[in-house]
Amino acid sequence: MFFILSKILSWLLTPVSWVMLCMLLPYFIKRKAWKKRLRLIGLSLLIFFTNPAISNLAMKLWEVNPVLISSLPDHVAVGVVLTGVTNPIQEPKDRVHFNKGADRIVHAIQLYHEGKIDNILITGGSGSLLHQEVSESEGLKQTALMAGVAPDHLFVEGDSRNTRENALYSAELIRKHWPEKPFLLITSAFHMRRSLACFNKVELQPVAFSTDLYSNPWEWSPLDLIIPSSGSLRTWELLIREWVGVISYKVAGYI
Repeated sequence: MFFILSKILSWLLTPVSWVMLCMLLPYFIKRKAWKKRLRLIGLSLLIFFTNPAISNLAMKLWEVNPVLISSLPDHVAVGVVLTGVTNPIQEPKDRVHFNKGADRIVHAIQLYHEGKIDNILITGGSGSLLHQEVSESEGLKQTALMAGVAPDHLFVEGDSRNTRENALYSAELIRKHWPEKPFLLITSAFHMRRSLACFNKVELQPVAFSTDLYSNPWEWSPLDLIIPSSGSLRTWELLIREWVGVISYKVAGYI
């Protein structure tokens, strides 16, 4: 039930939904003063959420900064890769269709070949309400195999559907194969805070390895304060969903 409710909530809590609501409600309200206020609020929200300078600053402050690969010790037991980076129901089925978060598995493969991690554990089944039989982890496993990762250095946990379950089910494998050994947690920078909290909750202490940054360097031009960007809406959508996820997990006792 929590899984279903979290998905429904994430659909509703988007800036586009708020703007559309403010623009549509005046057609159902009789008072002219409220009509004007709602349209003004809608326009203000649209200006705010499409401003690239503001969205980049918010994302920059939230993301967990990446570390240099050279700063990592050699031969860490395992790198745990969280899924949620592909579209497993996309056609044709003879390939893996990646979204932006492909850095998660690509950087894990790089760490493996550079001798920074000895094994890769891919955790994640289906995060879809309608296609729960499709496992993302299998697609990432095939990608790693094609990139030269040895089969006996690849482990898959394909049952988890969210970050909480990623931590729970991965913990079982980690305690079985690499008890009391340090490991890397590999996920997107914006998702790292909640991921770390979930793994800490199951009494594991991973080392964060952030990938897939959405924020840009601090360099920006005055035009960023004037010219709107549709990409900013996507940035805010990710941030708001992640913040709601953190709050929901705290309420549920998952972190």
